[in-house]
Amino acid sequence: MAKRVLVTGGTGYIGSHTTVELLEAGYEVVIVDNLSNSERTVLNGIRKITGRKVPFHKVDCRSLASLRRIFVRYGFDAVIHFAASKAVGESVEQPLMYYQNNLVSLMNILQLMRENGVRNLVFSSSCTVYGQAEKLPVSEQTPRREATSPYGNTKHMCEDIIRDSVAAYPEIHAIALRYFNPIGAHPSAEIGELPRGVPNNLIPFVTQTAAGIRPMLSVFGDDYNTPDGSCIRDYINVTDLAKAHVVAVGRMTGDKMKQPFEVFNIGTGRGVSTLEVVRTFEKVNNLKLNYKIVGRRAGDIEAVWADPTYANEELGWKAEKSLDETLQSAWNWQKHLGEKKSK
Repeated sequence: MAKRVLVTGGTGYIGSHTTVELLEAGYEVVIVDNLSNSERTVLNGIRKITGRKVPFHKVDCRSLASLRRIFVRYGFDAVIHFAASKAVGESVEQPLMYYQNNLVSLMNILQLMRENGVRNLVFSSSCTVYGQAEKLPVSEQTPRREATSPYGNTKHMCEDIIRDSVAAYPEIHAIALRYFNPIGAHPSAEIGELPRGVPNNLIPFVTQTAAGIRPMLSVFGDDYNTPDGSCIRDYINVTDLAKAHVVAVGRMTGDKMKQPFEVFNIGTGRGVSTLEVVRTFEKVNNLKLNYKIVGRRAGDIEAVWADPTYANEELGWKAEKSLDETLQSAWNWQKHLGEKKSK
């Protein structure tokens, strides 16, 4: 019998791609999402890619009673918890919303796992827990530093809540995947990053500028201590990232964990600057972007990229897709959105 996975935030960007990879790996999936930053139409894209209709429930993970009904109804072998607010800039402006949403939802998940005998949790963490590290690239042994934003602080705190819970409740095991910067879209162009309103992430702003939806792309700062003065990040293809979750679930349900709480960096191991992303996007898609350099953005760190050696060796997972291919997929997704709207 196929194992069943609850995916919270499953109509979101990473959640939808992970759902596809889980289905294609033979898992059953149930999605809960409150649709605060995603669209129900994403379910159609998942169905077109996989040929499967996934059970979906519009549920806010802050509602313990609503979430409890889902746990009781289905029974799960594992939970992948994506549901969270995730924009650095917005978190600086609305810290209380971030603390309430990100912490309460996780605590509800952990409580219901205990109540219903669900053993395995994969948590969507972030490289923001490293802050501005003194030494790059960062490994899992790199000390966590004080967060530069409330968003980053919630990831710190969520990891601590999981660590304490796993220590107190030996029936629960967890893996935290510390993502670097997911970009791109599924090669089918049926699902991709679909932000509401003005995008907070670089690539949707790039593609929307290229499509004429945004008049100009702002590059936040050119005076950082980096080769071209712009911030450096580790940009990972979202499909590669999604596959890491499938591997993590298999590790847990196959009793292959070496510790009850494990942490893995999920990145490419290559740092790429904002301006390099812009130039590469222009090159591979044969177009010009209208962009300007503006001041630094609150909460941004100068540079961070992963040492993914531990994930490569221990999980047997590795990022495979190139930056060129990933930026082409992002533009194909944007064009697909434009075609759908013009019909």
